[in-house]
Amino acid sequence: MKAVEIDKTAVTWYIAEFWNTVSNLIMIIPPVFGAIQSVRDGLEKRYIASYLALTVVGMGSWCFHMTLKYEMQLLDELPMIYSCCIFVYCMFECFKTKSSVNYHLLFTLVLFSLIVTTVYLKVKEPIFHQVMYGMLVFTLVVRSIYIVTWVYPWLRGLGYTSLGIFLMGFLLWNIDNIFCDSLRNFRKKVPPIIGVTTQFHAWWHILTGLGSYLHILFSLYTRTLYLRYRPKVKFLFGIWPVILFEPLRKH
Repeated sequence: MKAVEIDKTAVTWYIAEFWNTVSNLIMIIPPVFGAIQSVRDGLEKRYIASYLALTVVGMGSWCFHMTLKYEMQLLDELPMIYSCCIFVYCMFECFKTKSSVNYHLLFTLVLFSLIVTTVYLKVKEPIFHQVMYGMLVFTLVVRSIYIVTWVYPWLRGLGYTSLGIFLMGFLLWNIDNIFCDSLRNFRKKVPPIIGVTTQFHAWWHILTGLGSYLHILFSLYTRTLYLRYRPKVKFLFGIWPVILFEPLRKH
């Protein structure tokens, strides 16, 4: 693997890429609270797994950008595949009976994860990982569009918001990849408070972390609505979205 040069504008010697590291907090802290709330609400384990999987992605990304070691890169990239597989399972099981298990889909996704892991460890080609990850994201997008178009049209706001935020992060990530050297030179010439706004890879973490979190809320909203609960999106402190719900009252 090609060595990665440490940015000379680093904030501290103890973290290779400071902003790319701390930006992962959005993928670590909120999902932990989401998982705890899911346990308290007695939700299906698949949604607890979704929150925790996102946390693992954030922790892996934190370790990689803090050290820039290849082993930590794997801890960053492979959980992206595993978490997306969990998201796919949740999305395709939204309209099944409570606590049901689709063993065929489960086996397919586990097999897919194992194949991707084995091939990626062998070829060490980032493009392969990106294509496999893109396939999973595309599957989630198609399924989400189906739900907001044909099943629950009133969820378009939440569904399209999660998708739009994720795609914005993807755009900034590509801009950072293409113009990395130019952005580094620009940051050396401007005050740090301006330079930090051009840390587009950090923005990729923030936006995709938020987009993934909102996707879990979308999936959870769809599921609990089908199970005849009354989910509602609330904003903690007027800022952070969460789902609160209660069982349908029996008369």
